[in-house]
Amino acid sequence: MYLKQITITNFKNIEHADLLFSQNLNCFVGNNGAGKTNLLDAIHYLSLTKSFFNNTDRQNIRHSENYFIVNGNFVRNDRDEKIYCGVQNGEKIFKRNDKQYTRFAEHLGLIPIVMISPTDIALINDSGDERRRYINSVMSQLDKIYLENLIKYNRILMQRNKLLKQIREKNDIITVLNEQLNEYAQVIYAKRKQFIEEIQPYFTQVYANVSNENENVSLTYKSDLNDENFITLLERSFEKDCIMQHTTTGVHRDDVIMRMNNYHIKKIGSQGQQKTFLIALKLTQFNFFKQQTGIAPILLLDDIFDKLDLHRVQHLISLVAGDDFGQIFLTDSNKTRLDKILEQQKNPFSLFNVDDGKITKIE
Repeated sequence: MYLKQITITNFKNIEHADLLFSQNLNCFVGNNGAGKTNLLDAIHYLSLTKSFFNNTDRQNIRHSENYFIVNGNFVRNDRDEKIYCGVQNGEKIFKRNDKQYTRFAEHLGLIPIVMISPTDIALINDSGDERRRYINSVMSQLDKIYLENLIKYNRILMQRNKLLKQIREKNDIITVLNEQLNEYAQVIYAKRKQFIEEIQPYFTQVYANVSNENENVSLTYKSDLNDENFITLLERSFEKDCIMQHTTTGVHRDDVIMRMNNYHIKKIGSQGQQKTFLIALKLTQFNFFKQQTGIAPILLLDDIFDKLDLHRVQHLISLVAGDDFGQIFLTDSNKTRLDKILEQQKNPFSLFNVDDGKITKIE
């Protein structure tokens, strides 16, 4: 699968762009703030129906305009897929081959994508919300059953939290909501646990390949449901929930513990080690996608070489330039470093210059 062409209008600082891409490697060079990341984010929109960075669609409209449009022509299993995303006056329209989606969730998984960005450091340094959001994003692209159960769980959770603001004693409605939460939570819990267990061996291997070090890295799934029945947990926490006015236990509080040498990597990992950890996690995600679907996701690499020494950069490039990977989009502000990377490439590539939202191909 690959992106053949993209047309962008009024997306962030890109007034207009109409670009044809290589099926292999596409590189974008330019100063910080020129618009390289914005191009990758436009591609991300076409895959996941939303920005990688901004939760609000309006924040992605070019200043002084009231709409943006992103069109992408993909080739998937030798068939053309035309994907359209348009946002105007707070309304978002998403189409596949000129047919509008009624639910954005229907699109997830059609165009698998993996993005590696400097903002990924939030997965290590921020709260469990970031790590849950990451797992949900990965699994929602792969598993429609997981996505449907997640949507239903969140809907019931909102109902329960609203009711907790109004009552102080348990009633039949709470009992019903508890049972519904438990039904959806069991599916979410089982699938998350299986996912972490399945990717662990490959994650360890990828980290070793990228770092060429003997550091022991691990991912551990942390959940309230690991040790106790969810219904029991909900009943026990009811009084606390009433006081706090929200549900204090459940899979919406799950986390992934990230360790290096048996310690939290947040506490002991250098900037280079943390970045290598995150790159290994994302490349593991790539491999898992490919194993599950038989399709190599599009790989977006946004300014990933900063904070990495030359040794790690070389190992990373040797990994992603192999035959196991498909189409790659790579940004860098260092033209000299990028030229050295491209000198090693045997496969065809395209090189673009980005300057103040204007993107031109370098022949």
